[in-house]
Amino acid sequence: QEQLVESGGGLVQPGGSLRLSCAPSGSIENMYTMAYYRQAPGKQRELVAKIQSDDRVNYADSVKGRFTIARDNAKNTMYLQMNDLKPEDTAVYYCYLEFSFFDQKNLWNRVTRWGQGTRVTVPS
Repeated sequence: QEQLVESGGGLVQPGGSLRLSCAPSGSIENMYTMAYYRQAPGKQRELVAKIQSDDRVNYADSVKGRFTIARDNAKNTMYLQMNDLKPEDTAVYYCYLEFSFFDQKNLWNRVTRWGQGTRVTVPS
């Protein structure tokens, strides 16, 4: 089954930037809704940014103006550009993707998957 592979997390000083990437592990047909969520220690997972298949985008109020979600359909990859990072952005970030693919039996599938999570740390 297709899985998502995330990358790009790390340790960054306040005010710094990181770019997260997320892509299916194999060949896919099309991408639909994609999003990034995050979960800070002791807190519930929350939506950070979402882009719909019609390119409508919404962001959590806490990241508006600092984060940008985007996709590259040619590379089947989604990105989260994070600028002006703050200590309160520290969390594990998870990508979420709805996409379609043809399986080994050449059957069309439309599925949703979560990435494995990537940690972003912004020290105070």
